[in-house]
Amino acid sequence: MKLVPVAFGGECGEPLAQQLQAVRVFRHARALPVRFQSGAIVYCTRSPPAQTDRHGASVDANNITEAQEARAQADSADLILRAVAFAAHKHRDQRRKDKDASPYINHPIQLATVLWEEGGVRDPKVIAAALLHDTLEDTETTWQELRGVFGEEIADVVLEVTDTKWIKKAVRKRLQVARAAHSSDNAKLVKLADKICNLRDVAAHPPAGWSLERKQQYFDWAKEVVDQLRGTHPELERRFDEVYTLKP
Repeated sequence: MKLVPVAFGGECGEPLAQQLQAVRVFRHARALPVRFQSGAIVYCTRSPPAQTDRHGASVDANNITEAQEARAQADSADLILRAVAFAAHKHRDQRRKDKDASPYINHPIQLATVLWEEGGVRDPKVIAAALLHDTLEDTETTWQELRGVFGEEIADVVLEVTDTKWIKKAVRKRLQVARAAHSSDNAKLVKLADKICNLRDVAAHPPAGWSLERKQQYFDWAKEVVDQLRGTHPELERRFDEVYTLKP
């Protein structure tokens, strides 16, 4: 039986990272409080059957509409949380290339956070695709597996932003530039967030052993890709231009 939020303590638009950190759920109570690290609480209850008169007509369309909206919110949160869990499991043994060897899952979570908090993107499928964006490229995950768990639309976006690893790196980079403009809108959003996060990482926590020249070349290549994405999301493009000024 589905659970839907019926009351909120806190803002629905609070930071994604806080929304994802639910630390307590009482599964067997009549009302189930989910407490977030921010202090916000969402109370969930089992969906009541729709109220109808003897002819089957709705008694209170407003209440039903509110219930449908609440159910949609709960389904969106469930999709995002499932994507986080899936990505965390798939990347569990991987580390970033920075000197601290930070957990790889930090990167897709950063993408989702940029889209949500800086880009105002609220489409749960885009957020989920961002969380999953490296699973095909960097793990043993298959497109068929993603489609089975998250649906074809999300699996296709992840495939669009996936490089073919067996191709030489220089060729892969040229292909990214060539393909960028022809990507779907959702894939472009994920790619924009990816380039923003990667440049921020290279500027602040570059991969160990990278020379100044390699950092500069990476910045320039990222800009080539993003220049093919212009017109997708002005605010995210502005954020990219802002971080590009940090070029070494």
